Amino acid sequence: MSSAPIRSEPTAVKWTVIGLAALFIALFILLPLVNVFAQAFVKGWEAFGAAIIEPDALAAIELTLIVTAISVTANTVMGVVMAWAITKFSFPGKSFLITLVDLPFSVSPVVAGLVFVLLFGAQGYFGPWLSDHDIRIIFAWPGIALATIFVTFPFVARELIPLMQEQGTTEEEAAVTLGAGGWRVFSRVTLPNIKWALLYGVLLCNARAMGEFGAVSVVSGHVRGETNTIPLQVEILYNEYQFQASFAVASLLALLAIVTLLAKATLEARLGTRSNRH
Repeated sequence: MSSAPIRSEPTAVKWTVIGLAALFIALFILLPLVNVFAQAFVKGWEAFGAAIIEPDALAAIELTLIVTAISVTANTVMGVVMAWAITKFSFPGKSFLITLVDLPFSVSPVVAGLVFVLLFGAQGYFGPWLSDHDIRIIFAWPGIALATIFVTFPFVARELIPLMQEQGTTEEEAAVTLGAGGWRVFSRVTLPNIKWALLYGVLLCNARAMGEFGAVSVVSGHVRGETNTIPLQVEILYNEYQFQASFAVASLLALLAIVTLLAKATLEARLGTRSNRH
């Protein structure tokens, strides 16, 4: 008995669905993206350049790059460690640890920022001690880095855990049997097997870190030229009716989104090619 093909919908239905999907993407993704660049250059290249090299904008770009570098580095290391612990070992509380990995996805970034304020703010649990030792975390770059690390933590770990679970421990056990040490097993066996998924997770983590607004807004204090990242600088310029300048700075994030999309497509193609070979 022959079964009907899965894709047996009438042609009209198929093209209606495709048309609706394309229309949605055009209206809610492509049109706003094009508008960002159009508004950024509405007064020409000279005004665009002036908005980008303005001191507060440069300070926001510099702080964003620093915080992103710290966050991506920390989450890459801890993501690999977390994925290794979850997939290669059995221990009590393993399921709870997996749940904690997903916690930043379910907690509002604003709530995450408030948590750090309650911990390290002037009236927080550690605030008096930090003040006595002249250590600033909230309303300074360390607080912004901590909030960003929290919000972006799952991206690397969540890309690695399913892959490493699927791969199992057979190859690592074989390497250990042949006399390889822990670092050698990781660098020669585990890392080559996870490198594309790792790069994919790093890419997503990087994009989210640069664009994070909610948690950073709570802990930054909005000090111009000191604690404003690119998204916060865009908000300030827009609220001050400097529309062209705000769109010019925002276009940097839009450009990042395009680069991220291209890199994501490239990595997906590499991952797809690799899986087809196996």
